Amino acid sequence: MALSLSLQAEGKLNFVFILADDLGYNDVGFNNPDTFYETPNLDQLAASGMVFTDFYAASQVCSPTRASILTGKYPARLDTTNFFSGRRGGTFASADFDTVMPSAEITLAETLKENGYQTFFAGKWHLGGKGHLPTDQGFDINKGGGENGLPRSYFSPYKNVENLPAGPEGEFLTNRLSRESVKFLNQVSKSEDPFLLYLSFYSVHTPLQAPKRLVEKYEAKAKKLGIGGEAGSFDLEKERQVWPDTTEPRKLRIRQDHTTYAAMVESLDSAVGRVLGQLDQLNLRDNTAIVFMSDNGGTSTSEGHPTSNLPLRGGKGWMYEGGVREPMLIRWPGVTAAGTRCTVPAVSTDFYPTLLDMAGIPARPDQHVDGRSLVPVLRNPFAKFDRGPIFFHYPHYSNQGGFPASAIRKGEYKLIQDLEDGAFELYHLATDIEEHNNLEQLESERVKELSAELDAWRREVEAKPLKKNPDTGAEPPVLW
Repeated sequence: MALSLSLQAEGKLNFVFILADDLGYNDVGFNNPDTFYETPNLDQLAASGMVFTDFYAASQVCSPTRASILTGKYPARLDTTNFFSGRRGGTFASADFDTVMPSAEITLAETLKENGYQTFFAGKWHLGGKGHLPTDQGFDINKGGGENGLPRSYFSPYKNVENLPAGPEGEFLTNRLSRESVKFLNQVSKSEDPFLLYLSFYSVHTPLQAPKRLVEKYEAKAKKLGIGGEAGSFDLEKERQVWPDTTEPRKLRIRQDHTTYAAMVESLDSAVGRVLGQLDQLNLRDNTAIVFMSDNGGTSTSEGHPTSNLPLRGGKGWMYEGGVREPMLIRWPGVTAAGTRCTVPAVSTDFYPTLLDMAGIPARPDQHVDGRSLVPVLRNPFAKFDRGPIFFHYPHYSNQGGFPASAIRKGEYKLIQDLEDGAFELYHLATDIEEHNNLEQLESERVKELSAELDAWRREVEAKPLKKNPDTGAEPPVLW
């Protein structure tokens, strides 16, 4: 207990930042009480902190969002607009993009390290390989982070997981990453230095694998409920195609019933519980802030279609809410009121200035230029606080079928522009979370206002457009 009191006396706050991969907004009980999945540890964590109901990833795919968290900048400003091995084209050629997080960026981890923090990373990195690894960008320790975006197997001996020696045969990767995190907590508890523990799970990304006993549990649950299980319940042609070489209608899962995916979600939740339990055991709970979010929406239109994001439209790879609205919560002991829900829209670039503000470290506005500190609403979820409009830019054709688009979320409205033809979609999210009613013709003045802001932002950050199709000669429209 003496360590905890010592840190509190010195005003030093520890951070545990937990990032899930491909976990949908409605995959957790604290956002969806009717979910097929079971997330008791995350639900308990949410009940003890603040849930953000309108929180966004900076992109509908992983690497751009991950870079935005660590740099406080939009992917369009960094030229990191696609996942770092994605190259698919469509009617036009996708925009060029960088395939590493730029070394010149002073990351959140580097700033905390400069201010006396011990820094630890475990899990999925996907922001670059040699010369661009976690240990090159502010982390003292790296367990499992490399340029790879997914494991080839979740069971040891692991395949395609760098910087993590294989464990006993059959060890589950999600469990291993939580145990590595617990080891770090045991080690750092002997020091009076504050710490950043950044636990970036590979789960629940494909391959769809989980411990047999958990899969069997959800098979029994699905049978009892009389639902489809992994065979699933689907709508056909729910979302339009964007790939000219695609002939089969796109499937969209409309019910959460994939038993292996459910087992993966529970494994993730249990791993989070293991880390939280160790914080309690080491008497670090009262001076450690916890952040949890997912890097993009749940995968509902491809890659096994393992989850349903309904009523949110689309999923991973799409500019609709199912692709970019994320489960997010923050527990800041002694500050956030238990069980509160904040409806202020915010985005992943905001973590950098927020954590510095929480720690009492001076802001770096030239670095986290696209972030805003959320401390005012953490202190009071009803405070008058407007972080300003949120922007998105994805000049690519996603592996999940999503079309290239830019978007702005301002207040209760969201405007999407299709980069293939310049067409707009306007949605009033407060009354149409499903994004079914396009108000583009009914509210033309609002479209004009929001599109002008979107154009100005794209020019400011030098956002890249689609390119000429080298095979057909087709030229994309000039939109800004």
